Amino acid sequence: MTLVLPIIVPLCTAVVLLLAPAKPAQQRWIAFTGSFAQLAAALVLFLQVQQQGYVVAQMGDWPAPFGITLVADVFSSMLVVAVGIVGMAACAASFGGVDPRREAYGYHPLLQILFMGVAGAFLTGDLFNLYVFFEIMLMASFVLMALHRTNDQVAAAFNYVTINLLASAVFLTGLGLLYGSAGTLNMADLAAVWPSRHEPGLDLVLAMLFLTAFGIKAALFPFLFWLPASYPLPPAPIGAVFAGLLTKVGIYALIRVFSLLFRDGSPWPLTLLLWMSIATMLLGLIGALSQRDFRRVLAFNLIGHIGYTTIGLSIGTSAAMAGSLLYLAHHILVITTLFFVSGILLQLRRTTDLAALGSLYRDHPWTGVIALIPMFSLAGLPPLSGFIGKLAVLRGTFGAGFYVTGAVVLVVGLLTIVSIARLWDEAFWKPATKPAVAPTPSRPLMVPVVALSLLIVGMTVGAEPLFRMTTRAADQLLAPQDYIRAVLDSGLGRGR
Repeated sequence: MTLVLPIIVPLCTAVVLLLAPAKPAQQRWIAFTGSFAQLAAALVLFLQVQQQGYVVAQMGDWPAPFGITLVADVFSSMLVVAVGIVGMAACAASFGGVDPRREAYGYHPLLQILFMGVAGAFLTGDLFNLYVFFEIMLMASFVLMALHRTNDQVAAAFNYVTINLLASAVFLTGLGLLYGSAGTLNMADLAAVWPSRHEPGLDLVLAMLFLTAFGIKAALFPFLFWLPASYPLPPAPIGAVFAGLLTKVGIYALIRVFSLLFRDGSPWPLTLLLWMSIATMLLGLIGALSQRDFRRVLAFNLIGHIGYTTIGLSIGTSAAMAGSLLYLAHHILVITTLFFVSGILLQLRRTTDLAALGSLYRDHPWTGVIALIPMFSLAGLPPLSGFIGKLAVLRGTFGAGFYVTGAVVLVVGLLTIVSIARLWDEAFWKPATKPAVAPTPSRPLMVPVVALSLLIVGMTVGAEPLFRMTTRAADQLLAPQDYIRAVLDSGLGRGR
């Protein structure tokens, strides 16, 4: 039952929102209550996974691989908790950070459908259902991006949906080839039968198809061009959800599929992934340094730091994977918080153009202090969680002998410091070029920024147990025999 709740709760919340009167206050409270319930269910599941290692449910009592399988390990349960945290923050911000006209067009139920899709993608044990949850996410995110549209938002939304439909088509092609060869799409069953059935040529083709499909969704090089054209345009709560969660689903799919199916195949796809990760980091930060808008700087920083989260899979050691997973958890919180901060800037100055910002620290010192935490954490300044995450990634790369990769990690870290220092100087420190439009930031936007900043501090304080948790998650991913056994032994399986 605990496995179903993070998916069912937002679905039921969306249904209630559609049936309830279209009164903004009612809609906001129903959505916030639903997100709170999803977070509570995610925490219960997370604690259960910590005790048992794996939690498996076979829908309708159909045994794997014949029925619908839901499965949670440390990695997926950690990400489902992140969905609940980001969801609560977005719903809290919606009390004052979203245009009422968007709310009238179904903003709140669409957001809940998006949370259902993301949680389902993290918990499904079947590749076809992973595709289904991808499509649920795509439909909800496309409509959210185009709600109460402007010309720029329509153009961004169509670019976004076109490139993601292409990724879905590539993914579906890979699923067809895989099912035709293996006769199953249950991930545990595939991991059990694929080593004895695959052919080297087909193995390489499938690996490249999945790398392309998930690379597009994760915005890895060379598929990263769509993200900075899309994420800076929606309102802050929507942009924060997109930045915090959607690319992470692509990263999760890459890690899950490659650790289960292609761990013993050709090394070329993972070598290519390593170079894609390096190029993503460098191009993302170079792009960030060339931008003059706060949100676009964040979008390129988001791209640049995606590479940190995929390096561990490319290297394939426990230390490298644990470092990447630790950085993934940190990055979800930090980039989500910074997109909320951009919403505060928009309230105070009616723009996020760096040329029109300035003096925010002097005018709103507490806002500046709170914004300093996620900004300097993203920059990787000690002792914040970004420094600890980058240190863990460096430990994994240098420990495995990947010195060039480690050097790139260091260079990208330095470029991030320059990028964030420029943001701080332009937006908060230099004299203002125009007067503030609002005297103070609204409380609904400040509350999630404060709460998420405190969580970032909590990650810093609790870095040691958090790293132990990501190490355990890495060990599960790199030795998937227990995952296979947990899923197939939960039903009759095929007798293997």
